[in-house]
Amino acid sequence: MIDISESVMQILLALIVVGPLIGAAAALLPAPPGLKGKSPEQAVLRHGVIVTGVVLIAAIVLALGFDHDTPAKAQRMQATTDISWIPALDVRIHLGIDGISLPLLVLTALLTFLCALYSYFKMPAGPTPKAFVALLLVLESGTLATFAVLDLLLFFLAFEMVLIPMYFLIAQWGGAQRQAAAWKFILFTLLGSVVMLLGLLLIGIKAGTFDMVALATDNGRSLSASVQVIAVLAIGIGLAVKTPMWPLHSWLPDAHTAAPTVGSVLLAGVLLKMGTYGFVRILLPIAPDGMHTFAPYLAAFAVVGIIYGSLACLALAKRGAKGDLKRLIAYSSVGHMGFVLLGIATMTPTGVNGALFANIAHGLITGLLFFLVGALKDRTGTTDLDTLAEETGAALYGKAPRLGGLLAFAAVASLGLPGLAGFWGEMLALFGAFKPAADLSRPAYLTFMAIAAFGTLLTAAYMLAVVRRVCMGETPRQGAPKLADVQSYEFAAWTPLVALTVVAGLWPKALLGLTDPAVQQLLAGGTR
Repeated sequence: MIDISESVMQILLALIVVGPLIGAAAALLPAPPGLKGKSPEQAVLRHGVIVTGVVLIAAIVLALGFDHDTPAKAQRMQATTDISWIPALDVRIHLGIDGISLPLLVLTALLTFLCALYSYFKMPAGPTPKAFVALLLVLESGTLATFAVLDLLLFFLAFEMVLIPMYFLIAQWGGAQRQAAAWKFILFTLLGSVVMLLGLLLIGIKAGTFDMVALATDNGRSLSASVQVIAVLAIGIGLAVKTPMWPLHSWLPDAHTAAPTVGSVLLAGVLLKMGTYGFVRILLPIAPDGMHTFAPYLAAFAVVGIIYGSLACLALAKRGAKGDLKRLIAYSSVGHMGFVLLGIATMTPTGVNGALFANIAHGLITGLLFFLVGALKDRTGTTDLDTLAEETGAALYGKAPRLGGLLAFAAVASLGLPGLAGFWGEMLALFGAFKPAADLSRPAYLTFMAIAAFGTLLTAAYMLAVVRRVCMGETPRQGAPKLADVQSYEFAAWTPLVALTVVAGLWPKALLGLTDPAVQQLLAGGTR
């Protein structure tokens, strides 16, 4: 930790949220300021790398300056900015971070920078790079704002802000069926958001404020039980679509399959986390009675999603199924996010900490998986498992051993191998289900725990099947087409994800030490 004044922390957080928007506007200028390159396309792509790099450095400095040594400070919002925006509605530009939002802020800044760096060397085919960089930066700003704002209406605006750039990234730079996938993505999320807005307005009107800190401190005392139930149902639907929770997940496989590599990385790595973050930041502290009513149903949907996602992946991994590898990883996300929802539904510090840990782990591991699959498609022209295994004969261990080794590493991290990041979040979620919050049915949660634990076995089955089919095989025949191994720019983009996956697995306290004080305070009655 480094000693940084509160005013400097405020400036850093404002820069992190607003900086990408300024960078997006600059990217659309005739020539990005102060940049020279062999071509305008190269200049604007370099501009994207610089802007996202500056935001990442600011996020790291903010994290280093975060004071978590004193419990009282660890439990309150830091780097806060609170300015009146719409006095008639008491809507404020209220920003701040705590141990719950800070890891997601850094994860978003890291993944966006790695995507910008990757795109500098491997720009997806499509319209002008100016539009691509501008959309990437607007997407980053909206995601960062979602994790930093502390006003319900601002949260909604930031939550919606990411839809348009992601729609265009899929529709303009995606692969086959990109238009249909983009429309499905935006229709599902917009319909869910309309319902969510009604729930947010209900809370704000009944409580007399949209300030999330004040509402969390009140801990639902100013809201009747019926209002809380209605609000949790309405807001929960919108958040569940974005998470995505079964059965509101059907937009996700199509979006991932059609999206360009960097679109898939950001969609899985950070956009899905916006939904689960909303459950923790809004519903748990602001409407605890309503959340208590729906927690068993949320847990039930979560474990169904775990099993459903795993069975879908097993079906896609089967020989002759013509399963798409990107689609398989998308369905695996439905299962992994099911563990996050199960942890939240336990309403215990153990379960919620596990959910927050699993959020970060999923972002690192699935982001790496989509990078690897994108690289594999660039080399072979396909992500079809049967084609990769039989016709193309990927046999990565023999043809591109470093690429094959990284794919195997990401697969075993995804299945929850102890010592890697994927293990701790799922394990803590299961521990939370073993002993849920008071007044929640323990027999029901023990059943959920057993079903979810079986889901981890299914995850291992399909991930190992993928590794066997894609990485293993006969030694390449003489004259067989060669595959390029990991390039230097790919090594630069993927190394941080590999390193953090190992660090989080071996040193979970680094993350849990941040989240636990904030979670304890949140469940005890709000954040000061």
